[in-house]
Amino acid sequence: MWIDSHCHLDASEFDADREAVAADARAANVSRIVIPSIGRVNFDTVCSLAHRVPGGAYALGIHPLFTPQASDADLEALRQQIEASLDDPLFVGVGEIGLDYFVPGLDDARQQYFYDEQLKLAHAFDLPAICHVRKSQDKVLKGLRRFGIRRGIAHAFNGSFQQADAFIAQGFKLGFGGNLTFDRARQIRRLAMQLPLETIVLETDAPDIAPAWRYKERNTPDQVARIGAILADLRGIDMLQCAAQTSANTMEALPRLAHPAAKVRVQASNAPGAA
Repeated sequence: MWIDSHCHLDASEFDADREAVAADARAANVSRIVIPSIGRVNFDTVCSLAHRVPGGAYALGIHPLFTPQASDADLEALRQQIEASLDDPLFVGVGEIGLDYFVPGLDDARQQYFYDEQLKLAHAFDLPAICHVRKSQDKVLKGLRRFGIRRGIAHAFNGSFQQADAFIAQGFKLGFGGNLTFDRARQIRRLAMQLPLETIVLETDAPDIAPAWRYKERNTPDQVARIGAILADLRGIDMLQCAAQTSANTMEALPRLAHPAAKVRVQASNAPGAA
């Protein structure tokens, strides 16, 4: 079984066929789909969707690209929503949070403020973080160290080996997805081939970061299985080994994924005749 550790299944691109997309993922042996929020606007949405989709799970956070319209009231709403979700076995952590120095026009200080405040919440509630690290690996890592966050995922990792080692030393797993399927993505492929397999988790970031065979098309969570097959081929290992290890890695990064109640729900959804 595979795990998609990062999928925006609530995105409008899935409004017409969301249930069919989720069913395709199950048919491709994708047992869990982690759905991170991007802001207060979809806190409730990702929660309800995770409960509706077999194998669903969710994280709560304010994405750096959505900090221009975010407010302190949103941070308080996030704190309240996290506290209310602690008894929910499908709630797995704080995310998607982080910093983005690729998209022009973002206020760096504002991004940093919301990142820091959410790291405080992750620390206060002893939760892992799912971090956006685009062109910002060092500063994201600095925040993790400052606030003592020792578990989570560096989403869509595309840094150096030195930065990879630093995240790993901090207790983080590194997310790889569609980018590693492109022959030209030489650095990402080197990382995926040479880093310890125990440090890698798989993701789609659907509907974004489509693999090579869907270039410029909508990405979907079922593709994590084909992405995993590419990773297995690059590393020269058995696909079943790759699926088992990357899934175990995801549950280590997000321990609440292994909650007994969540396991029971997944097993029930996979039972004969389950919807």
